[in-house]
Amino acid sequence: MVRAFSTVAPGPAAPRVRAGSPDHPAFDALDAFVAEIFERLPRADQRRWARVYTRGLLTTPGRKTVRRLAASVSDSATAAQALHQFVNASPWDWEPVRARLADWVVRRSGPRALLLGTAVLPKRGDSSCGVHRRFVPQEGRTVNCQVGIGAFLATDRAAVPVDWRLLLPGAWSADPRLRDRARVPEDTAGTQDSAAAQALDLVDGVGPSRSGGAAGTGPDGLPVVADLVGFADTVALTAGLAARGRRFVVAVPGDLVVLPERAMSAVSGVPGGSGGWAGVSGAEAVRGGGTGSARAGEGVSPVTPVPQVPPVPFVPSASPLRAVAGALPGQADRGGVRVRDLLAAQDARLPDRFPGVPVVAVRLPGVPLALRLTVERRPDESGGDRYWLTDLVDRPVRETPALARLYSGAADTMRRLADDFGLRAFEGRSYPGWHHHMTLVSAAYAYGTLGRTGPPPAHPARASRGPQPGRPPRRARTLTTPTRTGCS
Repeated sequence: MVRAFSTVAPGPAAPRVRAGSPDHPAFDALDAFVAEIFERLPRADQRRWARVYTRGLLTTPGRKTVRRLAASVSDSATAAQALHQFVNASPWDWEPVRARLADWVVRRSGPRALLLGTAVLPKRGDSSCGVHRRFVPQEGRTVNCQVGIGAFLATDRAAVPVDWRLLLPGAWSADPRLRDRARVPEDTAGTQDSAAAQALDLVDGVGPSRSGGAAGTGPDGLPVVADLVGFADTVALTAGLAARGRRFVVAVPGDLVVLPERAMSAVSGVPGGSGGWAGVSGAEAVRGGGTGSARAGEGVSPVTPVPQVPPVPFVPSASPLRAVAGALPGQADRGGVRVRDLLAAQDARLPDRFPGVPVVAVRLPGVPLALRLTVERRPDESGGDRYWLTDLVDRPVRETPALARLYSGAADTMRRLADDFGLRAFEGRSYPGWHHHMTLVSAAYAYGTLGRTGPPPAHPARASRGPQPGRPPRRARTLTTPTRTGCS
């Protein structure tokens, strides 16, 4: 369904792109890519401006403001105004563009998982659509920001963003005047204040119904790997994925209460060292309801949908961890145990000669599936260890950490989007403008990562002033580090 947000025309026809732009002859492939991805834009001038904007994101060094993008690829004095109008006021629908982009990524790379993550975009002021103050766990502090929920197709080379949702908490969901001013569509009311609902909407949206792929070959056949801790209700997210029949590996908070069934000792397989993951033996995997670990050196193939394991009623007396659970401080009246306490107790039971990561069979109240719980050791990370819950109990045990490791690709993509592709450079305030910008940034990243021949560069060209005498080196930024964007 095409959303018509405004009747404002996108401005004058796009001027001729400067012939002296870097690598100009090589952009025939980029033009073909843009023509395919933006084919369904209704106006020829919109498609031309999409090409100009995408090219600017790929070639403009330094900050990707509209003015700098226009100056780097066009000789027109009005190009900046026209680009700003194309992104903020032109009534083009981003959904068909993202559907075409997802299909292009699937055909180009053969993704292994659908990743769900958050993009925290610091803002000044309170006028940008969805801006609010919230505590960001990764930063350990409160940030004035927009929060985007992103869907990424994880390939062997990168995690490519293909769809986005903007979280609209508080008044942004409840105040009709505020929503009207930001041009938020009426049909999105009541759903955009919940990160779990937004994430499930992404899962529903990225599939063959959108991308045009055949059943079983599109993103709907991929396991979902999600880390929305601190932003979404992970129980609601897990229950929603289970209700949709989607296989999943979901990060959960350490204080989440689960119902333990049996434990598995992690003793061999995947190198763990002082941090990260270690493996699980085949015999122990069978004890825990799995099918055994993968053979040494065996790669992990994409997970295909299989019938879910029939749920088994939880009987506390049948659990080998019953005595341990009863003595833990997180023990609930109904027999539940906090995730971190359960894994810590099982970790203490592992023999010293078998360093590894505990894997525990659990149940989650409200989710009628047998589940596995494990931990990713991150001693050097500010967020500490990361706990993962999965329904892949019929798959090799080591497949869970293999899929969870893919999530690091989404984190790397977020950093590159922010540093090299202008993710935080959006200067508008409207809901459609935000979605237009995120769509164009995603398309530029997809082409920059998968569209060029040969391996993609680690970073596109960007300006550098070099060392400054008497000044300390610039601190490395994270995605959630506030920057002065000049927009509110």
